[in-house]
Amino acid sequence: MNAQTTEQVAGGKLERRSKHAGSSGKRAPRPAPKAPSNRQQASVAVPAAAAADEAWPYALDVWQRGVLFMEVLRQRANNMLEHERAGLPPLLDFKYELILDARQFDEPANYALLRITEVGGDCREDCIDPEKPPVIVVDPRAGHGPGIGGFKRDSEVGMALHEGHPVYFVIFYPEPEPGQTLADVHHALRKFVTEVAGRHPGKPPVLYGNCQAGWAVTLLSADCVGLTGPVVLNGSPLSYWAGESGVNPMRVAGSLTGGTWLAHFMSDLGDGRFDGAWLAQNFESLQPEKAIWEKYAGLFNKVDTERERFLEFERWWNGFYMLSREEIVAIVENLFIGNKLERGNFRICDGCTADLRRIRNPLVIFASYGDNITPPHQALGWIPVVYKDSDDLRQAGQQIVYLTNPHVGHLGLFVSAKVARFEHRAILESLDDIEALEPGLYEMKIDNPSGDPDCHKPHYNVRFEERKVEDLRFPKESEAFERVRAVSEANEWFYKNFVSPWVQAAANPWSAEVMKWTHPMRVSRYLFSEAFNPGMRGVAILAEAVAANRKPLPRDHPLIGRERKLLAEVSECFKTARTVRDCVYEQTFGLLYGNSGDAIAGK
Repeated sequence: MNAQTTEQVAGGKLERRSKHAGSSGKRAPRPAPKAPSNRQQASVAVPAAAAADEAWPYALDVWQRGVLFMEVLRQRANNMLEHERAGLPPLLDFKYELILDARQFDEPANYALLRITEVGGDCREDCIDPEKPPVIVVDPRAGHGPGIGGFKRDSEVGMALHEGHPVYFVIFYPEPEPGQTLADVHHALRKFVTEVAGRHPGKPPVLYGNCQAGWAVTLLSADCVGLTGPVVLNGSPLSYWAGESGVNPMRVAGSLTGGTWLAHFMSDLGDGRFDGAWLAQNFESLQPEKAIWEKYAGLFNKVDTERERFLEFERWWNGFYMLSREEIVAIVENLFIGNKLERGNFRICDGCTADLRRIRNPLVIFASYGDNITPPHQALGWIPVVYKDSDDLRQAGQQIVYLTNPHVGHLGLFVSAKVARFEHRAILESLDDIEALEPGLYEMKIDNPSGDPDCHKPHYNVRFEERKVEDLRFPKESEAFERVRAVSEANEWFYKNFVSPWVQAAANPWSAEVMKWTHPMRVSRYLFSEAFNPGMRGVAILAEAVAANRKPLPRDHPLIGRERKLLAEVSECFKTARTVRDCVYEQTFGLLYGNSGDAIAGK
């Protein structure tokens, strides 16, 4: 009898059974599986072979990039040690001559005034316009050495020379003069500006202040009315309590360590000197995803093209300079903790207090919303404190112009070649228009339809839109920071009178030098030099052989794309951890001193 097949659902499962007349109901034997055909075997083998063909060249490429990556770190370490042996000279990409050395002044300071004399093979006299005012670029003294405003052709110095301005550059030396104070630096800068003004009669110098140099030239403008022309402040903090909770954690960092005493303590351990490597470490800790991961991951991923750019910047970044104990204590106490500049309580020297209302020369403020070190809040927040409204600003006869960048980071404001060729060129080409403005507050807008950063007027258009001082209202927690100031003063008084004498008695030049060379920022660099790590000599030999036979994979290789995705995911993990850390900082600040916790919670 023919077999019949039926299907039934039993217990939620589909069962298939065969029935035969008179059978016992046993399941029919299952047919043996068929072996895959030759065509099916080939279809499986092709993807596996393709994957193997992709994986082996990628593995070789990763190994080669790893060798070249280690070689770049070795070269960075050697560059750092070579720069130290040479005395940490300024890293300017222009020839210059020394005009004044403030170490020889009656009130000595470790500053000097240079005049740029040659650009490449062109003499200074061949490229300047005698009718244009001189430009003085002052670099920040915030842990690193001078030169960042002119360490490549597309820089502030390069753009000023390109526009025909005589250019001068203020440098500083690695070691401060014994007992050097902020007043000594201030008086040196005043003599520099007076010297330049005397060389160019009738043309007050244009001052460029980068980061920390910004508040220095602002003090100069307030103290020496009529001496300077327009002052350009790039990423310069003047309002130290301003900022956004959870976004700008640097403003609360000092409060969590008790204020000024810690800087005083580190200076005592340094035998009267404060190591700039501590400031550089603080900068890197602000965004560890960039300083600890992205910088090195990007170098590894593009080691064939990023080597020179990486080494050029790191040569400046790893040249750490010293500040005197008197300087760093005064900076932290009066600015970062006390916020005395915008309030008119900053005492430059005996009988001389800075008052920002006395400034009469135009101010150009350049800030970026991508800058978490000096956000627009700190660059502009002092204006509504000094001037109660727009009428007050106009009656004071002051012109303030500001422009913002939406995304560039802090260093990009005075390091980026694109920013130098576009925003800084536009500022220099608009100086006459700025000085012709009526007193008031203006936002500088640059319309550039072509998108070309190298274009000149009239290919781009600059307009100045009037703004109201009343609209510049940034978040502040003044009551909380007043408590920080009070706590800092109490801690500093106790440390200065009861602890500092003992620390100073124990410290000596030998112990200070040991502490300098065991600093993590230095150790993490120089350990990749064969002078400290003999194994790196083998890396150098191997890297030479790899470079001779290097054939990098194309950037569109599938596994290179996956690598970039993985690196980006790790970066996001760092970013998430940093965001949590910053929130903890803000919450702790709020619990200790007041209302910042409410700001985090959106109250």
